[in-house]
Amino acid sequence: MTGFTLVEIMIVVAIIGLLAAIAIPNFVRARTTSQKNACINNLRQYDAALQEYALENSLASTATYALANLIPYVKTNSLGQLPACPGGGTYSPGAGATVVASPVCSLSGGTTGHNLP
Repeated sequence: MTGFTLVEIMIVVAIIGLLAAIAIPNFVRARTTSQKNACINNLRQYDAALQEYALENSLASTATYALANLIPYVKTNSLGQLPACPGGGTYSPGAGATVVASPVCSLSGGTTGHNLP
């Protein structure tokens, strides 16, 4: 009878384990980076929608807004809501909620970098 020896099977398992140990951190890093980029793109859309909302309504730079005001200017999800941060953060109006302050993500600080450049 022919077959694989225990040593050969152990070598194959060790190689697969080594490849997995190398690949898994890269997949996690790629996922985190793509979530950050999607969040930044959402913030760009919200900022553009905010500027359009302010122009159409002739708002002064000190006027305040809520994210709900931006719904007609942004493509919403199937529930009619603004897209959420893919990283699990929440969006809110910028500092003072004035039309000159771009919306921000709750994950904007620290190492996550979910903020407009």
